[in-house]
Amino acid sequence: MNKPIGYWIKRLDAALDVQLDATLARIKLTRGQWHTLGTLSEGAMLPDHLEDVLQPLWGRDVRLRERELAALVGRGMITMIDDRLALSERGREKYHEAQRLVEDARHDLSMGIGIDEYAIALSVLERMSLNAERLAR
Repeated sequence: MNKPIGYWIKRLDAALDVQLDATLARIKLTRGQWHTLGTLSEGAMLPDHLEDVLQPLWGRDVRLRERELAALVGRGMITMIDDRLALSERGREKYHEAQRLVEDARHDLSMGIGIDEYAIALSVLERMSLNAERLAR
């Protein structure tokens, strides 16, 4: 039975969420913590700026954001330097460990898919997304 593209997109999205969460759980990180470490790996920033950058990923749940940050501070991965949040050496190591695991998982997810096939799939999804957004206006 042929399923519409929306079915496959939702199924893939759900599977990717589960897979990423499981990958990060192996090293005791949540997705929010991973995004936080990744953002701070680019350089120290003021807490308000970090909040602005990560708000689309965290959503409006202030308590969740505070728990995620407190966990990273408590585990010695984030520190304060001149009123800015920064990665500690432990945080940088954990971020790089997570990046390796995520890259390995992405490689496994794309097994059997050629570079050209992947590029075509991205191109098609991008064009369909733009078309859907245009039509929704």
